[in-house]
Amino acid sequence: MSVATAHSASAVPPGDETPATGAAPTGDEGFWVEPGAAETPTPEAAPAPEVPAQPSGGTAPARPTSDEAAPSGLDVPAEEAVDGAAEETVDDSPVDVVDEQVTRDAREFGVYARTGGWAFALKVARSVRPGGELAGETPKVSAKHFAELAGCSPERVMRYYKAWDRAADDGMVPHFEALAPGEEVDLPDADVWLSYYSSRSSATSDRGTAITAAAEAEGIRPTKALEVAENPTALRAAILADPSTAQAARTALLDRLKEDPALQAELARDIARTDELKKAVASETQAASRIGYVRQIVENGQVKTPAGQVIDATAELRAEAERHLSLIDELDDDEDTGEWATEAYDTVKELVVQAVESDPELRVQERRTKFYSSLQKATKVFEELTLDDAVDLDAIYEDDMLERLEELQQALSTCIAALRKASPGE
Repeated sequence: MSVATAHSASAVPPGDETPATGAAPTGDEGFWVEPGAAETPTPEAAPAPEVPAQPSGGTAPARPTSDEAAPSGLDVPAEEAVDGAAEETVDDSPVDVVDEQVTRDAREFGVYARTGGWAFALKVARSVRPGGELAGETPKVSAKHFAELAGCSPERVMRYYKAWDRAADDGMVPHFEALAPGEEVDLPDADVWLSYYSSRSSATSDRGTAITAAAEAEGIRPTKALEVAENPTALRAAILADPSTAQAARTALLDRLKEDPALQAELARDIARTDELKKAVASETQAASRIGYVRQIVENGQVKTPAGQVIDATAELRAEAERHLSLIDELDDDEDTGEWATEAYDTVKELVVQAVESDPELRVQERRTKFYSSLQKATKVFEELTLDDAVDLDAIYEDDMLERLEELQQALSTCIAALRKASPGE
């Protein structure tokens, strides 16, 4: 391999030799340009031994021996000079040439970032034959054929197709008939896409439509609600493991119970068949009843006495009831109101008794009401006590039956005698 130097006899290499790698003629002159000559040598620089260029694919040549002539310091191997120049070019100037595939990917990414799924829906809308058109009438293909070409399922293609159709009905995009294969149109923003597209086939069913409508009313993506509905086991796991999810489920069930009598009946049966739930319901029912008693005093200014008569509440009673009620209303939804309700009820009840006892007329009326209430209950019970259903008295007879009736007869006689003495006519 020949290497041109400053001491070469001719600047043009022989015709049967190949110039060193990296050297090139300038313009159309055909003269050999010595790479090392472009640099101005330093006068003080000591001559350096020539390092021959390494042949392609070979091993490095041996160093020259002392018998060989030492070359001039201006002799610089052509390959090293070119390589050095290349390194400087890479370091000093950026690469402007971008791979075509990279450019294509970047542009497609930009389109999708701006339009979202609309970019792919357009491909379906302008290539898939709408219903009513025959194969020979249009260059478009069926959804099945398009799916085969795309390597996906026809159902996926139709989800994009239906999303475009809904948007076209709303005037967001052109209808299918107005589009030709390869045609470009202005597309809506990406954030509008999810309003028309659902990635789940269940969204097209009546159940899916209802779930989608409910999700939109709650301000969430329908796909999230559909995903939960399609996986009840995952929903159950989340409810069991996470208190906040259980709370959300409870709130949703309560809202649904208001308009679902069948669910009301099913839930009532579940509660009645579960001892723990029955006790909890009884406890909460009692607390709610006591809170209602206190609230009635605050809101209506009236209160029911132990005997059952309704009287006007005193100012002290109303103030105390309002104080307890405000404490209950300040409790969080997840706090137990049972203890607070009991305290409020007992306090107000005691004040009611004191109000009755402090008023002679009211005290007499309270006793009269209590006595008459008891008399009505006793009368009703005794009227229900009958032997009409007993065919054979010997079969039902018990000694204590007769004893109790005789005791009752004596008590009634005493009560009747006392009332006769109190009668104004006596």
